[in-house]
Amino acid sequence: VIFVVWMGINIFLFVYYYLFYDQGPQFEYTRELLGSALPWARAPAAVLNFNCMLILLPVCRNLLSLLRGSFICCGRTMRKQLDKNLTFHKLVAYMIALMTAVHTVAHLLNAEWYTNSFQGQYGPLAGNLSMLDDSSELKTTYLNPVRSNSTTPTLLVFTTIAGLTGVVITLALILMITSSMEVIRRSYYEVFWYTHHLFIIFFAGLVFHGAGRIVRSQQVTDPPHNTSFCEDQPENWGKNPECPIPQFAGGFPQTWMWVIGPMIIYLCERLLRFIRYMQPVSYRKIVIRPSKVLELQLVKPGFKMAVGQYVFLNCPAISQLEWHPFTMTSAPEEDFFSVHIRSVGDWTEDLIKMVENLPEGGQGPKMAVDGPFGTASEDVFDYEVSMLVGAGIGVTPFASILKSIWYKFKDSDPKLRTKRIYFYWLCRETYAFEWFADLLQVLEKEMEERGMRDFLTYKLYLTGWDQSHVNHAMVHFDKDTDINTGLKQKTSYGRPNWDKEFEQVRQENPSSVVGTFLCGPQALAKDLEKKCVKYSEVDPRKTKFYFNKENF
Repeated sequence: VIFVVWMGINIFLFVYYYLFYDQGPQFEYTRELLGSALPWARAPAAVLNFNCMLILLPVCRNLLSLLRGSFICCGRTMRKQLDKNLTFHKLVAYMIALMTAVHTVAHLLNAEWYTNSFQGQYGPLAGNLSMLDDSSELKTTYLNPVRSNSTTPTLLVFTTIAGLTGVVITLALILMITSSMEVIRRSYYEVFWYTHHLFIIFFAGLVFHGAGRIVRSQQVTDPPHNTSFCEDQPENWGKNPECPIPQFAGGFPQTWMWVIGPMIIYLCERLLRFIRYMQPVSYRKIVIRPSKVLELQLVKPGFKMAVGQYVFLNCPAISQLEWHPFTMTSAPEEDFFSVHIRSVGDWTEDLIKMVENLPEGGQGPKMAVDGPFGTASEDVFDYEVSMLVGAGIGVTPFASILKSIWYKFKDSDPKLRTKRIYFYWLCRETYAFEWFADLLQVLEKEMEERGMRDFLTYKLYLTGWDQSHVNHAMVHFDKDTDINTGLKQKTSYGRPNWDKEFEQVRQENPSSVVGTFLCGPQALAKDLEKKCVKYSEVDPRKTKFYFNKENF
């Protein structure tokens, strides 16, 4: 519905302003110079105004967290849309890119046609309109911004406010879009991060872009200039009372009115980030886990979190500008918050190296924290039954959830609605299981002591293995505990058969609403989303699956 409404508004704005500039009588003489390029330039401009207003809102994370909190009474459907903020951000960006291309091409044609009209290539009417000049005696205003035969289309583009700002805006947009490609964002995050800050130049250029008022419309005169009567006799303009010299003026710049609100909201976001940047953060514990994973336990005064939330971390010793998102692995019941950081890029590698080189008992580097921010995993306790699927380091939000469950059982929390949890963890390396195997052991023991073995069903899958792994497992098959994790639940080799897993959950919970939560790759997300649809019953009294995915 949100997509259809957004697309509907875009189509309406395009069609409305296309017809406005294509048929409006005040633009009849302008169309004489520019032809159909006029509406093709102005209609995309209206769509651009609307989308430039929207583009910043999905990345205002504090605003989204505030909205997420205010929709608690409105059901999970609205909150799920907020989790798709980055998808919407990309959609809006694609629309901006498309409309910019159309707008730019149309205005390049306009520059050509303005020049040709001034040179008299399009007939006497276009020539006379181009020769109209500002005159204090006749109080006329010009229509054609080209004022000299020496002015070329290139010169017009690079010497006018509209042209110069247009070039700057377009270059900034091209750099931002190309650096946002998946391959660059994953491999060269710093390139993406710094290039994306060209949005400051983009919006500055946008605000001043319309100040040149290069597209001009006919003004009402006294006596009025009858276009249909006068257009065939330009030699009589100013001589015939019915044909006073037409006057023109550029439209009032409107873009700033569209974007000023979101710009102020985003400025407040950055101000809040700066305030949080200045707040002290201390280390409670630093642990180097297997597979180059760093666990940081941090303490910050007044910090409050919910399960599955994430924070942005900044290490000034590495870069004062870079902020990176990490899901918290601690529970809200603990007096600290923790993150697990895997080495996947320059920033994380530098941080891990700094920590590894610390002297015994030394404090870690200065760290700034922005957040916490809400995610889909916050809703896990709103479901009677939850399926948690983590791939590799994607297990982090579920570590927070599982810890919180342990505390809730320990404190006999009466508000816990969840009756059953299915946890699936997919890893490529055996030593990755060591990150949270101790947590699962504690939970396993807790459930046994309380006679609630069915409450937590967890399955571990090793997706990267060779024959030596299998042979080793076969030799120790009779052991009570798993050779990789030390848990009673044995590790499976390969990937889950999701049809089998969903069918099992549906049979064991014949009348429940099941929340399926994923923190993992997009390919797995598409697969699980299809399974949620496939195994949901049409009858509302039977099992229904709802898919939720973590987005950063």
